[in-house]
Amino acid sequence: MSKDSPHAAFSAAERHGLYRAIFERRDVRSQFLPEPIPAEVLARLLQAAHHAPSVGFMQPWDFLVIENRELRARIQADYARENARAAENYRGERAERYRRLKLEGILDSPVNLCITCDRRRGGPHVLGRNSMPDMDRFSTCLAVQNLWLAARAEGVGVGWVSILDPVELAELLGLPEGVEPVAYLCLGYVSEFLDEPELAAEGWRQRLPLTELVHGDGWGRPLEAEALALALEGLEPR
Repeated sequence: MSKDSPHAAFSAAERHGLYRAIFERRDVRSQFLPEPIPAEVLARLLQAAHHAPSVGFMQPWDFLVIENRELRARIQADYARENARAAENYRGERAERYRRLKLEGILDSPVNLCITCDRRRGGPHVLGRNSMPDMDRFSTCLAVQNLWLAARAEGVGVGWVSILDPVELAELLGLPEGVEPVAYLCLGYVSEFLDEPELAAEGWRQRLPLTELVHGDGWGRPLEAEALALALEGLEPR
């Protein structure tokens, strides 16, 4: 395919939209509105997730759309128990700051979505998974990312709730043996998308400098390509 092909590269406006979705994506916990997500919008988000890459094209994901308030309340109760346990990992001011953080929107968001990984899909010998058996889980995470970026482009907020007991969550959702919950997501329109990640705004952690995370030809070695090193240093902080 030649570089002049209309399918070879995005236009400047299309690239801007893609990078905007990447840089403005947020993990939403506190800004959900009660407005429902139209069915056609949610369908597009699920289609975007389903077009993620997967090892051996096994497509290990399934999508559980959760709207029942009673079920969501039971899942939130699981969150509350696990969050209390997690808070015990911190002491002093750090513990107080942790307890002030809002880390879920299970009942605040109009819809929840659980993305699972079916470890049986594709049979016992999936192309590309022999040496790295967790590639199915990694593939499922790519479906999550696809959905998250598409949601940002649609103006829909997404929050990933990871403070859950996966065994209890699987039981609550009736998952069969061999199917694991990977991502429990809260989806909905929001009052705003924050200018920076909420944990950064709250002083919990800050984004690490990219220049400290890029190595050349091995761990801890400087880049041999001077042009790339200069380009990295010239990037605007985000």
